[in-house]
Amino acid sequence: MISFLFKGIIRDRSRSLFPFLTVVAGVFLTVGFYCYMKGAEFDITRYSANMGTGHVKVMTRAYAKEADQFPNDAALTGVGALIGGLQEKYPEFDWAARILFGGLLDVPDEKGETRSQGPVAGIAADILTPGSKEPGRLALEKGLIRGRLPSKSKEILISEELSRKLGIGPGDTATFIGVSMDGSMTMSNFILSGTVRFGVQSLDRMGVIADGADIREALDMPDAAGEVLGFYKNSLFDREKATATARAFNALYEGREDDFLPTMLTLTEQNSLDAYFAMFEAAQAAIIAIFLLPMSLVLWNAGLLGSLRRYGEIGVRLAIGEDKRHVYKSMLAESLIIGVLGSVVGTILGLAVAYWLQTKGIDISGVLRNATILIPTVLHAKITPFSYFIGFIPGLLATFLGTAIAGRGVYKRQTAQLFKELET
Repeated sequence: MISFLFKGIIRDRSRSLFPFLTVVAGVFLTVGFYCYMKGAEFDITRYSANMGTGHVKVMTRAYAKEADQFPNDAALTGVGALIGGLQEKYPEFDWAARILFGGLLDVPDEKGETRSQGPVAGIAADILTPGSKEPGRLALEKGLIRGRLPSKSKEILISEELSRKLGIGPGDTATFIGVSMDGSMTMSNFILSGTVRFGVQSLDRMGVIADGADIREALDMPDAAGEVLGFYKNSLFDREKATATARAFNALYEGREDDFLPTMLTLTEQNSLDAYFAMFEAAQAAIIAIFLLPMSLVLWNAGLLGSLRRYGEIGVRLAIGEDKRHVYKSMLAESLIIGVLGSVVGTILGLAVAYWLQTKGIDISGVLRNATILIPTVLHAKITPFSYFIGFIPGLLATFLGTAIAGRGVYKRQTAQLFKELET
């Protein structure tokens, strides 16, 4: 029966071509948009984790309340012992201490007078210790524009945009002016080893990268850090496991009133990322619904027109004794065959475009000029196992629903009326 229906669809293209192309277009858009949304979600998660949030983050309660202001006066102390305890208790994570800092970068002229000056926001991480994973997480080598990476103490990297604005280049000396952990003003000289492009608009405007030991010395923060970040060793964020880990850690200090006790937050509890995750989940469901409804309506109309054109065929089949239910079921089977064929072709086309976007990406820097959160300026698609199947949901449902509604006309076709038509 299936072979018979398939031959009929191939030989009579006038009744199958339009539904087939409709399914192909709908499935292609569904797969393409789904892969792009998954890629955007993955990129934002990865960038946020590597640049600032980690998959989990430990800081003091006081620091967490004002984290956007880099309150290093509320930083964690005894960081070495803290990281050792975290590594022992939660070995599934790699733990790294960081200091976020802000201040002014002063560039002197030949006489030592201020030639240019600008505000900076910096990240201090372990970038000099051999084998450290921090340079890779911050994508320093990939983002290097001029010069080289820091290789010794008192060397820093700044963003290419900031270096152009200040008129400073590799090898030049600049003075960082900031506030120590105790609230006093500090000044430290650094040599610019190179410039980088972070791919995050907020950092590209005023970003500075320095080694953690140098900034601890500059800000009078011995064995202290603003944050301790935990990264899953497989680099993939597991929301449920991260939430369970944070709850278990915070339960250790529950009931104790001390703003300088440590607390743990997950990635989604920072920078309003929970709202982004909710948006992505809603968008993925909406993609299916949005394409399912229009496709169903289009295929319903196509089915109505096809039923009118096949009115005589349906009548003859009824006249020779074929049951109405069987005719109706055969039309549904035809629609499913068309749906499968269209879904396969649409999925292949959608995955091809998604693969190109996964490799090349789309630059969205133009809409992020005033962004203050860590969002990559180039978003890529991501092909997941579900990408191979998601197109079949609207592809099959739309054709089935469209034919199911349009095919009701079969039951209105009367055999007696057919004989009158044949006599005339």
